[in-house]
Amino acid sequence: MFDTMTMTKTVGAVCGSLLVLMLVGWAGNALYTVGAAGHGEHAEGELTQAYTIDTGEAAAPADGDGGATVDVAALLAAGDAAAGEAVFKKCGSCHKLDGSNGVGPHLNGVVGRNHASVDGFAYSEAMAAKSGEPWTPEAIFAFLENPKKVIPGTKMAFAGLPKPEDRANVIAFLASKP
Repeated sequence: MFDTMTMTKTVGAVCGSLLVLMLVGWAGNALYTVGAAGHGEHAEGELTQAYTIDTGEAAAPADGDGGATVDVAALLAAGDAAAGEAVFKKCGSCHKLDGSNGVGPHLNGVVGRNHASVDGFAYSEAMAAKSGEPWTPEAIFAFLENPKKVIPGTKMAFAGLPKPEDRANVIAFLASKP
């Protein structure tokens, strides 16, 4: 069945395959290293980035000074309810405008209503602590930018709307819904 030549070829093929696999693994580790553990001159020093991807975050602090002087009242006055309805679709997955609660409380009449005032909805402790404060357009504007920053501990998992125009449009849309 198996003679010595066939056995020698089989053992040689297995050993050769393992050798190739080992060499490919070493080459891959040498080319694609993630970290500085024991790799020559980079072991003690800082690794240099081969390239960077501009995400605009570096420009945000410079614009943030200009963002602090954004005239919120003018933006809110110029808010477009029709454009806000399109932006509200992001909110519509959790909030309803038919008077019933979803994942989040309904938003009928939210402009001017007190925080945590919808009956039958289980608010987070952080939101319930603000229950006496009204949802003014300015408060909604700030909250929609970064909910977790404005009310730390809120259950709302939405990251926020970074564009001031979008926030103003959503507030105009919500103000039109009693």
